[in-house]
Amino acid sequence: MKNEIKVKVRNDYAKKMKDGFPLIEKEALINADILSEEGQTLHLIDERGRFIGRGYYGEQNKGYGWVVTRQQDESMDQSFFEKKIGTALQKRSGFFKDESTTAFRIFNGEGDGIGGLTIDYYEAFYVLSWYSEGIYAFKNQILKALQNLVEYKGIYEKKRFNTGGKYIDDDDFVTGERGEFPMLVKENGVQFSVHLNEGPMTGVFLDQRDVRKAIRDRYAEGKTVLNTFSYTGAFSVFAALGGAQKTTSVDLANRSYPKTVEQFSINGIDYEAHDIKVMDVFEYFKYAVKKQLTFDLVVLDPPSFARSKKHRFSAAKDYKDLLKQAIAITEKNGVIIASTNYSGYGMGKFKGFVEKAFKETGHRYKIEEQYTLPSDFVTTKEYKAGDYLKVVFIKKL
Repeated sequence: MKNEIKVKVRNDYAKKMKDGFPLIEKEALINADILSEEGQTLHLIDERGRFIGRGYYGEQNKGYGWVVTRQQDESMDQSFFEKKIGTALQKRSGFFKDESTTAFRIFNGEGDGIGGLTIDYYEAFYVLSWYSEGIYAFKNQILKALQNLVEYKGIYEKKRFNTGGKYIDDDDFVTGERGEFPMLVKENGVQFSVHLNEGPMTGVFLDQRDVRKAIRDRYAEGKTVLNTFSYTGAFSVFAALGGAQKTTSVDLANRSYPKTVEQFSINGIDYEAHDIKVMDVFEYFKYAVKKQLTFDLVVLDPPSFARSKKHRFSAAKDYKDLLKQAIAITEKNGVIIASTNYSGYGMGKFKGFVEKAFKETGHRYKIEEQYTLPSDFVTTKEYKAGDYLKVVFIKKL
């Protein structure tokens, strides 16, 4: 057993853990002071000494680690990781058979039984993301388990646990053959250019797959589209392929322009027929109002936290005001696609922001449809924060 220590859990947290809650919260532990090294295996007991589960110590967000098994005879050894990853692969077997989509998630943290770890598939390459030094301590076992279960060209990793707030930007390559980047993958028949070796992000957020398909198939035809916080322009590409009259992509990052041009070009779209603007989204809203620009379809997909020279945005506090700015430049009967990956509130509260924004601007609305995470992003009902994605298609009446 790897550095296993007994940790006592307060009674008011123990029942929740026994019932399936996977996060080990700092406040739950009576003797947290004995934790000394991330990666320690934890034998969790309640105040009466009864077994709760086994997990590991790894500081991540508000947690001190994750419960990974409630079977007393199950250890975090090689066979354990093979069993967990093997089960996850079976759940995604249909994705491997779908030639129109060659990028998806094969392991989604606590949803697949091991919090702090995700594994994504990109056209025969795999990317492991480590969210704490604790789970990274099991790298060799996890890597060997994956290698025993899949055929692969190469494996990359993303270390996302630097407490300084900066990505650990060393060589992301792990084993196999190095990829030639950009490499092309497909999503519902649309091509994406991805880079597995350029920091924490690869060029596409896989959790928005269903939303992009809906835009292309049902919302874009003949419409003018504004894509804010556009990153590499994925929503714009799907809108253009869905017959949009014109798309406008806005993002503050300088890299957004060449990345968006690249995504348009590999799909045979004339990027010069569309607008790609490198500027603060909040300044663009002011510009659009001043120039009396309006759009049939507006995509709002901001990061949970964003900062520019003039503005700070927090999804927890500022989403309602962001919606109000979008409402002002959305045509009558136009649609706003409001999205957030902030895990601190649920769909109900998010819809509350929508209601308040429309009420304060004096407009009526109708929710056309809503989305959460796609099926490869498996979640567990006991940990609601894991089902972080909330997307609402709102018609301005």
